[in-house]
Amino acid sequence: MDIANETQALLNEQAAKVVTGNGAEFKVHYWDVVPRHYNNPVHKHSFFEICYVLEGEGEYSENGIDYPLRAGTHFCSRPGIEHQIRSQDGMYLIYVAFEPDERSSRREAVETFRSLASSGETCVYDDGSLPSSLLWKSLMLREDGRNRLSPNALQAATGALLLSFPSLFSSETPAPARFTGSADVLLRQAKLYIRDNLSRDLSLREIAAYLNVSERHLSRLFSGGIRENFTNYVRGERVRRAAELLAESDLAIKEIAEATGFSSVHYFTRVFLREKKLPPGHFRRKYGGAEHD
Repeated sequence: MDIANETQALLNEQAAKVVTGNGAEFKVHYWDVVPRHYNNPVHKHSFFEICYVLEGEGEYSENGIDYPLRAGTHFCSRPGIEHQIRSQDGMYLIYVAFEPDERSSRREAVETFRSLASSGETCVYDDGSLPSSLLWKSLMLREDGRNRLSPNALQAATGALLLSFPSLFSSETPAPARFTGSADVLLRQAKLYIRDNLSRDLSLREIAAYLNVSERHLSRLFSGGIRENFTNYVRGERVRRAAELLAESDLAIKEIAEATGFSSVHYFTRVFLREKKLPPGHFRRKYGGAEHD
């Protein structure tokens, strides 16, 4: 079996119904991979058929308008619209016929595809770098058999592909993306770095350099995000981890002090007593673990 037929068989076997994670489900009528697609008669469907040109040139006709096709072109045949594909030398096409499952999908998802059925671009030309193009290519098997998607990954890729179509064919210029929560991400990265490197002599400068931000900015993230300054947070994490080790391990108190970044047992005991209201040895006897002083 050649690659085109094998890809088609795999898609039709494992991606006959596509369920996405955002409340959209699709009935997939068929997937097709055609290395030499020439002409077909004027016809229409009751569902979407969306094609991607891998290689070659041709034309797509719809409502009396001819659209040139070339490698990298997406074209959308909407429900109820008469259309025709033509090519003199043949085009390498991959396409999918589908419709949203209105009984199983969220209303917002159904409305999105109803909008696609009534408006939007017919053809989208691309150099192969659009997300939809990359998803199409990810579905194609390779001659050497490498990098074949697992069934779960194939389901995820086909779902992402179908969900990409409304924005791909939208005639409206998308609003610039607004990214929120970047401060939360940086703060989370900083906290994870602290948690995983407590034995080090952690400093604001070191972590700011790791995150590629200024020390001032990182300091503001802590005071604004958790209402606590950097130094107090690090000290609190050291005590928290030390308490875990005291209760759950048989490490000696000196080893715990070193593992959690305290410069001496004396300093560790003083800080731990202030935070936990018990010296380390008493804390271990009360909450479990061996008595290794």
